[in-house]
Amino acid sequence: MCSVLAILLVLFTPNSGAFGKTENNVKSAVFLSPKIELGPGSVANKYYYDIDFPRGHVAIKSFNAEVVDEAGNPVPLHETYLHHWVIARYRQPKHVTTNTGYDGHRMLQKSDTVIVRNSGICQKNALGQYFGLGSETRGTATNIPDPFGIEIGNPEEIPDGFEEKWMVNIHAIDTRGAEDKKGCTECWCDLYNVTKNEYGEPLKPGYKGGLYCCYDHTQCKLREGFEGPKRSIYLRYTVKWVDWDNFVVPVKIYILDVTDTLQISDSSEGLNANHDCKVEYDVESCSTDHIDGNGCVHVKRTTLPMQSGGYVVYGVAHQHSGGIGSTLYGQDGRLICSSIANYGNGTEPGNEEDYIVGMSTCYPKLGSVKIANGETVTLESTYSSNKRGHTGVMGLFYLLVAEQLPQQQFRHSTRSSYFLDMNNIFI
Repeated sequence: MCSVLAILLVLFTPNSGAFGKTENNVKSAVFLSPKIELGPGSVANKYYYDIDFPRGHVAIKSFNAEVVDEAGNPVPLHETYLHHWVIARYRQPKHVTTNTGYDGHRMLQKSDTVIVRNSGICQKNALGQYFGLGSETRGTATNIPDPFGIEIGNPEEIPDGFEEKWMVNIHAIDTRGAEDKKGCTECWCDLYNVTKNEYGEPLKPGYKGGLYCCYDHTQCKLREGFEGPKRSIYLRYTVKWVDWDNFVVPVKIYILDVTDTLQISDSSEGLNANHDCKVEYDVESCSTDHIDGNGCVHVKRTTLPMQSGGYVVYGVAHQHSGGIGSTLYGQDGRLICSSIANYGNGTEPGNEEDYIVGMSTCYPKLGSVKIANGETVTLESTYSSNKRGHTGVMGLFYLLVAEQLPQQQFRHSTRSSYFLDMNNIFI
């Protein structure tokens, strides 16, 4: 049984076999991650396995999360910055007993344990998660419209003797008392006094900041003389789902990355497209960056061939502070989805000034936006480079795509995911 602490904010649903509540056949449950202890300036990048999650053959309708304290109160971003959270799906032999808590990137080393990736095109173990956002979590819609859903727990797809489980990665940075809060959240290496990554390997020349400098247990520079207490936080996550039936239309999850450097290689089987997603990149300050009619704006773009497509059901971008928005275009230049960053203007959780507190989402009219099989799409990620540059930013784009419209739906197995060695991870 999972050791992750669960809180049932609503009563057990009779005859459902699951915890939570039911509204119009939609079930809902709220859970807490294990406790994470942070002091001023400290970093937690934790991986927890076999977390509480809906079981059985179901369709996920939404997934969201936020950081809360021990009393259940939301924690503001200007005190604890949620760099990202990631939820991944994996399968493991039933006889294996899992230690649910691991620090850093120490993953399960069992050769017979496998990740079930999303349908995205990134390779080399990058961005294989099913769900994930960051500081924008509280203000970003994640609901999947009817009759669509993300299918999980299909017994026909789970090998005999295996069971399906879920993992969460939580990357949080406590910025109380920080000398430079923004520098801490962007993981500037000099503020962390880091010259090597978490494996003790020297950083690449010119690497100024990013994930390699704010790993688990690192410490960002505080104001001289500042002292503060440690605090326990949790990731509180809410899941909604329905039981799977013939009326649910499955959607595939695609995660695109603007840093994807597509390389075409020859093989005995013909041309192969290798997608090398770097996940993060830097934005130079306006003093050295190109300035055009739009002012100090940095635009990064990439073109990506989609081997298989379908009807777009939902779209949203993930960016860090300084982000303006991301846009996905079709091969003919048509707009597929544009997701714009929303910044707060206060101090309360969900409205923190100068932080991205939400991303706009796309819910196209049914059947109105389609990506053709083999179509080349263009992804643009736009950041402000005014006054200062940014390190370790991200330009990800989440898409939910249905292969058929509801009237075309028929009963079939959606074997879009594939197995990957569990020794590697996404971010």
